[in-house]
Amino acid sequence: MATQESGSASADRLTMFVDAVIAIALTLLALDLRVPTGDTVTAMATSVLDHRGEYLAFVLSFVVIAAHWRAHHDTFRHVGSVSPRLTSLTLVWLFMQVVMPFATRVITAEGAFAPRFSLYAIVQVLASATLALIIRQIRRERLYRGDVPPEVFSPILVRSICLASVFAVSVPVSFFTTNAFVCWLAIPVVLTVARMIQSDRADRRAVQGSST
Repeated sequence: MATQESGSASADRLTMFVDAVIAIALTLLALDLRVPTGDTVTAMATSVLDHRGEYLAFVLSFVVIAAHWRAHHDTFRHVGSVSPRLTSLTLVWLFMQVVMPFATRVITAEGAFAPRFSLYAIVQVLASATLALIIRQIRRERLYRGDVPPEVFSPILVRSICLASVFAVSVPVSFFTTNAFVCWLAIPVVLTVARMIQSDRADRRAVQGSST
């Protein structure tokens, strides 16, 4: 009982640490936002339009970091204990989140190298792939709670693989065009298709189970 409580406490501490680091990453993301300038509404609007790329990049990265955090949170709410390997993988995943504000600045920097979107995409690939490894480690070491079936991690794992795949495709594309980010628009479609396939498989298993 003491071991179980200790493991649960360790998982809670790791989750709180993750939350704190994510909060810092989001703060760093906002620190470099330029304040619109101008003495009139028109001048302010013009200033906003001039820096629209930076604002859009901020919104994109905020949504992406929030999505990564939510996936990690959804994973760890089923975790009952941690291991050194799981802690190390979580630290690697956190490193990717902290690097993300820097990658965002590279995207919006003037005179940045042509395939600058590749850096951002690589960070996303590594973050998503690391989360997939985290889930794999949780399953392998059976670190999930006793009342949790291992299948509960499947949707999160599939989403991570889908995200890593889409961003990975955009990496070589970025060396040929500055519009490589268009590939990222396929993410909602890919996730929707993956969700439909998973739902269909779950329905089939339910039918087979009821027939037996």
